[in-house]
Amino acid sequence: MADQARVSAEQRAVLADSTTRTVDLHKRTRIGESIIQTTLFICGFVSIFTTIGIVYVLFQESFSFFADPAVTLVEFFTNTVWQPQISQFGVLPLVNATLVTSLIAMFVAVPLGLGTAIYLSEYASDRARAILKPVVELLAGIPTVVYGFFALTFVTPILRGIFGRDVVSVYNMLSAGLVVGVLITPVIATLSEDALSAVPRSLRQASFGLGATKWETAIKIVVPAALSGILAGSIVAMSRAVGETMVVAMAAGASPNFTWNVFEPAETMTGHIARISGGDLSYGSIDYRSIFAIGLVLFFITLALNIASRQVIRRFREVYE
Repeated sequence: MADQARVSAEQRAVLADSTTRTVDLHKRTRIGESIIQTTLFICGFVSIFTTIGIVYVLFQESFSFFADPAVTLVEFFTNTVWQPQISQFGVLPLVNATLVTSLIAMFVAVPLGLGTAIYLSEYASDRARAILKPVVELLAGIPTVVYGFFALTFVTPILRGIFGRDVVSVYNMLSAGLVVGVLITPVIATLSEDALSAVPRSLRQASFGLGATKWETAIKIVVPAALSGILAGSIVAMSRAVGETMVVAMAAGASPNFTWNVFEPAETMTGHIARISGGDLSYGSIDYRSIFAIGLVLFFITLALNIASRQVIRRFREVYE
C-alpha cells in the first residue's frame, strides 16, 4: 500500500509539473523551408514586377503618342483609316480585323474542342483517353509559324478552289481565322475535359438510373454542370486568338482595311505590330509610339476577357454549388 501511495504521489507530481510547464508552440526555424519560401516569394515578385513594368511602358509610350498634335483620342477610336504616313491614326480597321478573325476561330474551335472534350470524358476508354488527349494537346506545341504556312499554302488554295480565285484573295481573314481556330482547339478541349471530368459520378449514375442514354446524360446533365469551366475555357481561348500573331501576320495580309468581307485581306493589331516593329522605324517617332498605343488597346481587350472569365466562373459556380 505504501508503494502504491508513493507511485500515485509521484504521478500526481508529474501531472502537476506538466500542467504548470509552459508549452512552446512556436515552430522551429527550418533552413530548407525558409529558402523555399524566399524563392517562391521572389518568383511571385518578379512576375508582378514584370507585369507592372509592361503596363508602365505601354502607358508611358502611349501617352507620348496621344500627346502629339497630329493624334486625338476621338480620331484614334472612330477613324476607319490607319495610314501613319499621312497622319491617319484610326485603330478601328486593326480592331475589326482582330475581332473578325477571332470570331471565325471561335466558330471553329468551340464545336471541335467541346466535342473532343465530351468524347474524352464520356465515351473514350482509359486507354483511348491516355493516347488521344496528349495527341490533341500536341497541336498547341506546334510553332505558330508552321500554322501560318499551313494557312497560306494549304487552306487558302482550298478556299480559292471552292469560292473562286476572283472572290478569295491570296491573303484573307477567313483562312487565318480557320487556322487560328485549329490552333486554339486544344485550349478549349483540355479545359472543358477537365471541367467535365470534375462532375461527380453520382449525377451520371442518377441519370442512367432514370433511363437516360449516354448522350442525353452528357448533354443535359454533365455539360450544364460543367458550364462554368467550359465557358471560362472558351473565353481563355478567345483571349489566345486575339493575341495570336504569326498566323494572322502571314495569312490575313498586311493591309489595314476596314472590311467585313472575310475573303479580303486585312491586318490585325498583332500582325501590324509585328510588321511595323521589324521595319526601319526611328526611335521616338510617331510611328514607333503608335505600336504601344495599339498594344495598350490589345492589353485592355485581353484584360476584359480575363475579367469576364473570372466573372463567369464565379456566377455559374454559385448556381451549381
